[in-house]
Amino acid sequence: MEAVIYAKYSCDNQREESIDGQLRECKAFAERKGIKIIGTYIDRALSAKTDNRPEFQRMIKESNKKFFETIIVWKLDRFSRNRYDSAHYKAILRKNGVKVISATEIISDGAEGILLESMLEGFAEYYSAELSEKVIRGMTENALKCRYNGGLVTIGYTVDEDNNYVLNPLVAPLIKEAFVMYSNGKMIKDVIAYLNDNGVRSSNGNPVNKTSVITMLKNVKYKGQYKYRDIVIDDGVPRIVSDELFNKVQERLIKNKRSRSRFKAKTEYFLSTKLICGYCGEFLIGESGKGRRGAVYNYYKCSGVKHHNGCKKKTLRKAYIEDLIINDIVGKMFTDDMINDIADSVMRIQERDNNILPLLHRELQDVKSKMDNLIRAMEMGMLTQATKDRFDELELQRQQIEADIVKQEIQQDLVTREQVIEWLKAMKRLDLILDDSKRKLVDTFVNSILVYDDKVVVSFNYKEGASILALSDYDVSCSIIFGVPKTKGSLGRPFCL
Repeated sequence: MEAVIYAKYSCDNQREESIDGQLRECKAFAERKGIKIIGTYIDRALSAKTDNRPEFQRMIKESNKKFFETIIVWKLDRFSRNRYDSAHYKAILRKNGVKVISATEIISDGAEGILLESMLEGFAEYYSAELSEKVIRGMTENALKCRYNGGLVTIGYTVDEDNNYVLNPLVAPLIKEAFVMYSNGKMIKDVIAYLNDNGVRSSNGNPVNKTSVITMLKNVKYKGQYKYRDIVIDDGVPRIVSDELFNKVQERLIKNKRSRSRFKAKTEYFLSTKLICGYCGEFLIGESGKGRRGAVYNYYKCSGVKHHNGCKKKTLRKAYIEDLIINDIVGKMFTDDMINDIADSVMRIQERDNNILPLLHRELQDVKSKMDNLIRAMEMGMLTQATKDRFDELELQRQQIEADIVKQEIQQDLVTREQVIEWLKAMKRLDLILDDSKRKLVDTFVNSILVYDDKVVVSFNYKEGASILALSDYDVSCSIIFGVPKTKGSLGRPFCL
């Protein structure tokens, strides 16, 4: 088996050694498992809370080249702390024949292991949110004093030793001229050319572009307003443009935005990584359109049909299939018996013999035996520089293996039974009016949904077997003809008018 390692650290406060440590443990894991490492992808000082990571994206893109079968991460939260991103990208990887495994978290390959993995990702997401709240509290204190709060410094300003904003005397006049140019009818491309010709660079040191210029023209800091979350303080920073000039620029930006009509409301299709066509094996993807009466409807369509690959699978109304799946999850996963059963199952996974510890203990015994042999040889007078160097090398191996054993013993208990039960009850309390809540349920409990025209087969991450749910003929294709029908209740079964 060939694999790559993905490693990252998320902030400048962490050391480069944290990357080296992740790589070392991932390589040791691969060696124990007989996995060949063919490459690494490393993102430095980038958060796993978002998917805006260059090396991460390159790894996902290159997974379709079939160079590797596995991605090894130090812990699952190195891959992602956002469960939607995690589910989305793992679905892409699965389609490319690639799976993600943790070097330090013991997770089985079966359905129960997938559920445990979902729970660990949920805990990682909670940790990320909790850490974010702590950071926000500290940044709020800075904001109340109108101080620099980290990140890239706004073009036209510098920061003094007390973290206060001060004008950059060379750049600030050029920023003001850019506002004047745009307010007088110049195009964005003209403003870009003017700023680049005069040596103005974006906050990251690159030439300014369309995105950075539009962002600049919207920045309230230039009219002296300090803004952080809900905190807004007028005259909190040195002003570069007047209110009148700033407002004139905003009016033109809004007018141009409307004329382009580029911004549309986004509908989330949270089953798109789970629905698989039962006829051709392709994913079903979300689309929208209008019925004869002009009503907008949303539905899932087979990729094989969309790309004219010969599949005849009918489209499926979004609201109907999503409500059907959510009802099935709630009905099967959240009974008291099932919650206790899942908790017991997770504990059994963790109580199984740790296959890493026995290997480490055998390695340690082997190293100690070799050291004993060298000691006996030295006692017999066979002492050479090579013998001494070999003994020193074995001593370093012994220390490293003993350290690894301690870490594995500490990490063996991933979660407690009480944590599992509380987490499942928290999932049960989710507000199912919200798409985000529905998505969390699907990401956690559903492995895949095989879709036919008359039924769906739901495979769960825990429950043995699968649910077979009948589909209404109407809701497979009727909505395209008549528009969106009325439904019974928020999660009720639809009917024809």
